[in-house]
Amino acid sequence: MTVMRKNLSFMLALAVVLGMPLVLSSGSLAAEVLIFGMAAMACNLLLGYTGLLSFGQGIFFGLGSYTLGLMLTRWPLPMPLALLAATAMGALGAALVGWIAIRQRGTYFVMLTLAFSQLFYFIAYTATGLTGGDNGLLDVPRPPLSVAGVELWRIDTPWAFYAFVAALFLFVFWLMQRTADSVFGRTLLAVRDNEERAGAIGYNLKLLKLQAFVISGAVTGLAGALQAMMTGIAPLSNAEYHTSEMILVMTVIGGTGNLFASLLGAAFYTLMADWLSTLWPRWLMLLGAALMVVSLGMQRGLWGLLEDLFRRLRRPAASAPPPGADVKEVRP
Repeated sequence: MTVMRKNLSFMLALAVVLGMPLVLSSGSLAAEVLIFGMAAMACNLLLGYTGLLSFGQGIFFGLGSYTLGLMLTRWPLPMPLALLAATAMGALGAALVGWIAIRQRGTYFVMLTLAFSQLFYFIAYTATGLTGGDNGLLDVPRPPLSVAGVELWRIDTPWAFYAFVAALFLFVFWLMQRTADSVFGRTLLAVRDNEERAGAIGYNLKLLKLQAFVISGAVTGLAGALQAMMTGIAPLSNAEYHTSEMILVMTVIGGTGNLFASLLGAAFYTLMADWLSTLWPRWLMLLGAALMVVSLGMQRGLWGLLEDLFRRLRRPAASAPPPGADVKEVRP
């Protein structure tokens, strides 16, 4: 059953990746769905599997954007190395934030991550020599994937870039799924469900939380780097509190404790925001109302709604007698 569930999650993610080009006209919008799906998966590892409500995801997202922007504009590196550097910088930032934040629990932990988020924003705002300040890093290129000077894959068009992001997304999804289903992932669930009991039987709670932070930061940093490549800019907005809030909302809307649910939440938020922005200039009010309805009506997120619908569809089929079976009348 566990193997079937793992395969189902990956097959559903693959179906979304293959299906979006058929239903969306914009390759950039489709790529944005996968990029934020990656960031929401990373947040889900903290919230859904470890029970850590972090408002610091924008730090790692911004670090990834700035690192890739600097590597490709000021210190030219091959694009794959720039992506690896952005991933490593996201992991390093998460290690620093997590090492301090995990020493507190509950509200104090949340406030610490929020304080770090605001601190990073003001550092990025004032360090204009590195980050470009309020203007961000401009003219971030989208170089082709090449090895030893041989060009293997051009990603300069929206749909070509989407294919590149899709390949990375599926690889990251597979790695995250293996992590979640491993002994380490099940241990994180034990910490989430009963932290005191997990500590009493000998688990190193601080180390486990720090490891979850580092993995989450690495994946979020990669997502931030891909976002900078897609838009051609590493903006200050990537380091704002709003980015952390947006990633957290995507995670909750999709459903916690399931990685494919993170992709659902990212798709819902991104596509809904794109559609509502064409209806009214104050579309954020409409988006807030829609998110309130979803949150109040679906406490387990979109994935929980799909599970409930699937159970209801299976229940009549399971209760119906097989064709040709004799139905005996039961009399009192």
